[in-house]
Amino acid sequence: MSLYSKRARALLFGGALAASCVALASAYAQAPGPSPAKIAVENRRAEFVLIGNFFRWFGAVARGNAPYDEAEATKRAARIAYLAGLLDESFPDISNVGEPDSKAKPEIWKEKAEFDKKLVKFKEDARLFAEAIGKEKSATEGFKTAVANLGQDCKGCHDSYKAK
Repeated sequence: MSLYSKRARALLFGGALAASCVALASAYAQAPGPSPAKIAVENRRAEFVLIGNFFRWFGAVARGNAPYDEAEATKRAARIAYLAGLLDESFPDISNVGEPDSKAKPEIWKEKAEFDKKLVKFKEDARLFAEAIGKEKSATEGFKTAVANLGQDCKGCHDSYKAK
């Protein structure tokens, strides 16, 4: 086999490989990602899962099923307040399109002004919760009241706006 034919084959193979890579990259770039509605559903689901996970500990402490830990309480309350602040962007109109993974009821968008008021209240109550928890040094009555109040906010929205 001559040097020319080896070089020609190598160039041909290299060209074919490059063309394939370009075609794959182009196809990948054009492949649709998740829809904005799906992204909104995934974001709010993640936010609520985290809020629930951080809050569940407070319920256990209030019932006497877990020991009080001041540093843990402060950390968890701050995280809940932070996550509550993200919820403003988690219910865009586009996410009311029947996403199969969503448990959000259509009433959220039918009663948008009322729902938005509840979100604002939850965000403020989560901030107040973090403040109250920051002042407590044990599972006092003040601690239990703060936990119960924020729990009622959660329940109020779940009852009205979350499918079972």
